[in-house]
Amino acid sequence: AQFGPVLLFGSGGQLVEVFKDRALALPPLNTTLARRMMEQTRIYKALKGVRGRKPVDMEALEQLVVNFSDLIVEQPWIKELDINPLLVSEEGMVALDARVVIHGPEMTEANLPVLPIRPYPQQYISEWKLGEQDTLTVRPIRPEDEPLMVRFHGTLSEESVYFRFFHMLNLTQRVSHERLIRICFNDYDREIALVADRLNPETGVHEIIAVGRLSKVNGRNEAEFAILVSDTYQRRGLGTELAQRLIDVARQEKVGTLVADILPENLGMQRICQKLGCDLQMAEGVWKARLDI
Repeated sequence: AQFGPVLLFGSGGQLVEVFKDRALALPPLNTTLARRMMEQTRIYKALKGVRGRKPVDMEALEQLVVNFSDLIVEQPWIKELDINPLLVSEEGMVALDARVVIHGPEMTEANLPVLPIRPYPQQYISEWKLGEQDTLTVRPIRPEDEPLMVRFHGTLSEESVYFRFFHMLNLTQRVSHERLIRICFNDYDREIALVADRLNPETGVHEIIAVGRLSKVNGRNEAEFAILVSDTYQRRGLGTELAQRLIDVARQEKVGTLVADILPENLGMQRICQKLGCDLQMAEGVWKARLDI
């Protein structure tokens, strides 16, 4: 009960309780987490094709599991939901039977099971015009953004990296899987990173051109914030806009104070903080920015 809703995936049909081929996961899921859950079952190998049979459409099955997870997240009044069996083949998928149980009238909204993992904060998605041509989507980071973050770090100069991290990190260190998985998989209750997502009109490929991060400080009602903008898009108002979005997020998250450390050489970040009304004080060789919300 302490985990709230729990998802189960595995071999179905009449012998489901006999084979007990199943895996558990906590919603919400993305396609990566859905695939990892399926990989824990024995039937996963059969789904990929055995004895000359063609594999099923794994991407479609992943998306179905994600949609199932989204339904549970969005409809907390659902007590139980079964699709069993789900018939899958290379030709498609068909739900042969389903069952839904709703919480009874004795259940109050305040006592509904709570998700152990906070869902993706859709409310922080919005658009912003960069000049006359580019329309950017500013949104919370997603786990599947890792390849975009690799390309983003390739657009940064040594100076931008030094201003952000206070020391040099080479590209190999910045784009390592172990590091990016921590950055892209946010616990949105503790940390929210906003990315500026641009669709390149020439290549038709999405690219991240800026990242702003809000990290809550344990034990205090405050959060640290930081901004990193691709060199090509600096000095065009994007850093200021991203900082303002972080302030709006902090206000909705009921954070009392925002703080940031800024190197003396980082004049751009100092100007952004001054525009937004931050108090700047020099201490321990760096500028300490503070904004009470």
